Amino acid sequence: MKLENKIAVVTGASSGIGFAMANKFLSEGARVVFSDINDIEVNNENTFFIKCNVSKSEEVDALIKETVNKFGKLDIFVNNAGIATMAPITSMTDDEWQRVIDVNLTGVFYGTRAAAKYMKENNVKGSIINMSSILGINGFQNAVSYCAAKGGVNQITRTAAMELAPLIRVNAIAPGFIKTKMTGEALENDAFKNLIECSTPMGCVGEPEDIANAALYLASEDSKYVTGSILYVDGGWTAR
Repeated sequence: MKLENKIAVVTGASSGIGFAMANKFLSEGARVVFSDINDIEVNNENTFFIKCNVSKSEEVDALIKETVNKFGKLDIFVNNAGIATMAPITSMTDDEWQRVIDVNLTGVFYGTRAAAKYMKENNVKGSIINMSSILGINGFQNAVSYCAAKGGVNQITRTAAMELAPLIRVNAIAPGFIKTKMTGEALENDAFKNLIECSTPMGCVGEPEDIANAALYLASEDSKYVTGSILYVDGGWTAR
């Protein structure tokens, strides 16, 4: 049990990667808060659901407070919640741009800030994990807001790691294309799926479990000397 007696929060945990990470932590002995803007039922004494819109700083602060009230402390915080809007630069609206930035970038800042404040004030040797993407360093057509946000997540991660060491470790995971609800419709298009598979040295898209395994590493003592890192779990995409 790599996370025995640990308390973890995972945002965006109602499905996909977030759900897989939360359950992986649970299987390794942690008590886990599943957080999302969408309601889900959790039926385990070691789990708890807290609704939270990560683009609202007061809701993120309340998420930390409720977690501590429920489980007594906080050791691991995963900034996973994210959305995507696909549109060319010339036709992307102000609202489409801002919505992605608010959730994918500002939400990560709010989560990192709130978790770090609690951990520092309570001398918790914690781990903060941010969800980046291969598109944080690679451009991708019709994804300007998503690419910009994930590039910013990389820099939040590096800067926070420098500021918060040695007490708190801050790292990010940068997935390649993973089979989730968010990517499902696009991957149903044979031409797009073939493009992704041909561009990935491993020749396939990943599974949420692949990211959950990486998150377990960064959450546990296995990575006690790792901070400020962007861990690419992408089937070799960024090695090209």
